[in-house]
Amino acid sequence: MVATAPHYALEQAQDAAHGGVGWQSRAGTTADELGSVWAACGVASECGVLRAVLMHRPGAEIDGITDAAGALWHDLLDPPRARDQHDRLADLYRGHGVAVHEVGEVPRDKPNSYFCRDVFAMTPMGAILARPASASRAGEERQAAAALARIGVPILHSVAGGATFEGADVAVESADLVFVAEGQRTNREGARQVARAFSEAGVAQVEIVQLPYGCGHLDGMLNIIDRDLALIYPTQLPWRIYEVLKERGFRFLDVPDAGEARHGMAINMVPLAPGVVLMPAGNPVTRAALESCGVTCLEAEVDELMKGAGSVHCMTGVVHREAV
Repeated sequence: MVATAPHYALEQAQDAAHGGVGWQSRAGTTADELGSVWAACGVASECGVLRAVLMHRPGAEIDGITDAAGALWHDLLDPPRARDQHDRLADLYRGHGVAVHEVGEVPRDKPNSYFCRDVFAMTPMGAILARPASASRAGEERQAAAALARIGVPILHSVAGGATFEGADVAVESADLVFVAEGQRTNREGARQVARAFSEAGVAQVEIVQLPYGCGHLDGMLNIIDRDLALIYPTQLPWRIYEVLKERGFRFLDVPDAGEARHGMAINMVPLAPGVVLMPAGNPVTRAALESCGVTCLEAEVDELMKGAGSVHCMTGVVHREAV
């Protein structure tokens, strides 16, 4: 005899799959699942101990380039030398206990793929995928999405619609304070989407700030290198950032040599731990100023890679930092 509809519905409700015996509700949040369901990941400070990064060793896509400007580069790269420098940079990270994950092979028309910072940003509990502003970089976010998914990083938001956003326009001071910059690379809607994603990830204070005309990214004027120390480009830093960090007791080190800041990309460094940085070689004035503030400085030879218009910070997509 065929069961009546009410009787069938009652039997179905008693199945484990529908809440009956054997059913267990999922407990906790995504943050609770980092390191189990998801990979250990997240960033709650720009200077916490660095544990994992996403990088891309330049491949065939940097071979045969004849138009530097068309590639968004300052100058043409010597591919073998660029690869050797990238290998040495990755080895420096590994030598300091950092897991280096690789993007993998990329299309031949994506010569900027080694600048992994731009294509995502990390919240305290997962990634925000970028939407690069340059037409020539469209699609690099797909490469990042595939790589992050492969290593088990939750993707909390993908910037969409007419919004543009690049990861170098975010600075995470702490689990409760993040700066998102609006400018050439991150437009207003992009900044709003990213700010909302950080808020939904539990960050209490998200400040949207404006970059001056002619500036690329926020990381060209600000680097938080210790719990209470920021290296800044004083004539370009948004006032709101200075004001908020000062209220929190920060000290500020003005980049001491404009030539090193512009040509040596002296601010473009990556903290390995509070007060320990990996910086591009060839910036002795900046290094001396940092050391006078008690900062330990390690150097990487990246001058060939810098012809692509970025340095150590740009090449390092941070996946996981410990909280400070």
